[in-house]
This record gives sequence, structure tokens and C-alpha cells, in this order.
Amino acid sequence: MRGRFVFALLVVGLGLAGAVRRATAESSLIQVDMQLVLAVDISFSISPDEQDIQRRGYVAAFRDPAVIRAIMSGYRGRIAVTYLEWAGEDTQAQTLGWTLIYDATSAADFARKLEGVAITRKGRTSISKALILAIDLLRQSPFLAERHVVDISSDGFNNTGPRVDRVRDRLIYQGVTINGLPLMNGQTTDPDTRLETYFRDCVIGGTGAFVTPVTRWQDFADVLNKKLVLEISGPAFAPEETRIYLAAHDAPPTPGMDCLYGEKEDLKTYIQQLEDAVGKDRAPRWMPREQDWPMPE
Repeated sequence: MRGRFVFALLVVGLGLAGAVRRATAESSLIQVDMQLVLAVDISFSISPDEQDIQRRGYVAAFRDPAVIRAIMSGYRGRIAVTYLEWAGEDTQAQTLGWTLIYDATSAADFARKLEGVAITRKGRTSISKALILAIDLLRQSPFLAERHVVDISSDGFNNTGPRVDRVRDRLIYQGVTINGLPLMNGQTTDPDTRLETYFRDCVIGGTGAFVTPVTRWQDFADVLNKKLVLEISGPAFAPEETRIYLAAHDAPPTPGMDCLYGEKEDLKTYIQQLEDAVGKDRAPRWMPREQDWPMPE
């Protein structure tokens, strides 16, 4: 009986010791007002000139006095930022690691480092895998914050990887807010006018979530600056008409909008390419149809 009592005390002691170690580790982390993942689309559908505009826009944003004032106006006066580039299912890279920004000098240093990184481009569009890596980066962050935000840009619909709306919901229920930056004006492609609606219904969510579309590339820097000021300032400053508290499935979806739109359009394109390759008179023995093609879970 005494042995069991001693064993119980030992278990309790080990548990308390573990709790103390965790508390000590957390107390050693730097507390910030928010942790922000900038998830930037680098897919081939964005031309090199457009990629240059996009990169220069992010560099300029962290030199902008309004953005810096928003950072310094928070309760602690500092945020943590990381820069994530993404394209297809196997293309996600943390271009700049977690960086503490608390004044004009630290913001300018972040901008300088970002300016010095070469621009790369890859194929396909997996918004869902970008969001999955974003939540991993937030878990690995050496900072503590009450607000966790992913700011994701894209000029297209998710067409590879898991279902984007299911991934979105996972992030929301872990307390992450996802804001959208749909790129609506392309030179190499003509983005679907439904892209903004797709972002609202299928991509964004969480406290204060909102979408800010870029309708002209020449306006990218101005749109980005205003968006960063809003999300750094907090949910109370989010546009009222786009403020969302819970997952988008808690609100009625836009009629006709399908969160598998990108995957289904990709399948249609693939089938058309097969038909064009073999010709009308030499159709293959089996041609994939939408009902034969498994959609992502």
C-alpha cells in the first residue's frame, strides 16, 4: 500500500515538474500582439512582371509609415511575421523565417532581407497545402500571441491537394484567422470573376476575416498596405461587410459556388486535352468523367 502511495506521489511530482518546465519555456518566449503568416502565390499563372510587382509591394509595405504605426500602436507594440511562398502541392517554402518587428528599423530590416531574396515561380495552385504549412509555422513560432493570422494571396482556385474548405475549417477551430488577397487582374491568364466569391465562401474565416481583391496590378501596393493596416490593427478594424466570426459553412454559401470548382475545372481541361490528342475518331477505350474521378476529401 505504501509503495502505491509513493508511486502516486512520484507520478504527481513528475506531472508538476513537466508543467513547470512547460510554463518556464513559454515564459521565455517573446510575447507579441499577433503572429502573421504572409502566404504568397508564386504559381506560373502570375507572370514574371506581376511577380516583381507583388514582391516589391511587400517590400514597400514594411517601409510604409502607416503599416509601421499600426504595428507600434498595438498593446505590446510588436508583431511577428514570416514570409511563405507557395504554388502546387509540393511547393511551399518559408522564404523568411519568423521576424520580430517593433519599429521602423526592424521593419526596414525585414524589407531589406525580403528584397534580397530571388523570386521563384512554380506550377499548380494548392491553397490548401499552403494553409497546412502556415498552421505548422504558427505552431513552431518562437513567439506567443493571442492573435494568429494567415494572409493568403492567389490568382486562381485550389486545384491540387486537400479540399481547401476542410483545411480552412481546421485552422479556424484552432483559433487562426485567414484573410484573402485574390489577384483579379492577370496578364498571362484571365482570372475568373468568381475568385473573390470563392475566397469568401471557401478560403477565409475566423475572427475578423476579410477579403481585399486586387483588381489592377498597378494598385497592388496600395491595396496591400491598406489590408496590412487593417489586419494588424485587429478585428475591430476589419471591414464590417466582410467580417466573419466562424467557418464559412455557418453562413449560407453563395448560390452556385462550389469549393471544388478549381479541381473540377482542372479535370474538364484534362479531359479536353485527351480528346484533342486522340481526335474525335480515335477516342481511347476509357475517358475519365467527373463521376469517375475522385475529388479530394
